[in-house]
Amino acid sequence: MPRQARQTSASTYQHIIVRGIGKQVLFEGRKDYLYFLSKLKGYCTETQVTVCCYCLMENHVHLLLRDEVGKTALLMKKLGVSYSYYFNHKYERVGHLFQDRYMSEAVLDDAYLLTVFRYILNNPVKAGICPAEAYEWSSYHAYGMRDSFVDTRLLEEMIGGQDDYVRFLAVEDDADCMEDQAPPHDDAWAERIIRKKLGVSSGTALQQMARQQRNEAIQRLRREGLTTRQIERLTGISRGVIQNVKT
Repeated sequence: MPRQARQTSASTYQHIIVRGIGKQVLFEGRKDYLYFLSKLKGYCTETQVTVCCYCLMENHVHLLLRDEVGKTALLMKKLGVSYSYYFNHKYERVGHLFQDRYMSEAVLDDAYLLTVFRYILNNPVKAGICPAEAYEWSSYHAYGMRDSFVDTRLLEEMIGGQDDYVRFLAVEDDADCMEDQAPPHDDAWAERIIRKKLGVSSGTALQQMARQQRNEAIQRLRREGLTTRQIERLTGISRGVIQNVKT
């Protein structure tokens, strides 16, 4: 993975979230988790998309993928169709299983790759279920393993050995990767707040500010209720910079 930031269109790393429609439970029992993982492995081999990390929660799934051939959409379509058919047939239900199209974001640099990796594996911790290492349905124990379909070689280069890995995941991180819930206010409201509270014509004006002034502006926007993703979209300032600004 190149050390310079990648452009979105050229990024090979993607953070994917797929959810059950209306918070529908996706996994009723152990066999469901195993079936999903078997299909994920098979379709990744078929499409040549690589899984770097995963976490299967009761009603949603997180994936960190490396796609050098542009087949993520095909992978997710195959996975969604196959698992929906399996689940609906097994539990005698009809209709859509997954909520709309899967959510995705490009991972544009090494720092955010590490953030997403930690965020995904710590989902059970965040949900109050159990420590990351005790959760059965994530790729936590695939780190450094060569007999798994999960490829962590790049992460190993960046993080280090097993002890480093444990310490890395234990670091408290308030990152809101692809925020799971919709923002409390829409972007039109956020744009009005930016103009009114900061006295600028548009959010992109923050890019021209001195660092301290810019950071104070970001803090102000957070206090007003804008999410990290909204600030990123409306100002053009990278997520990493925004998350490093303390509130």
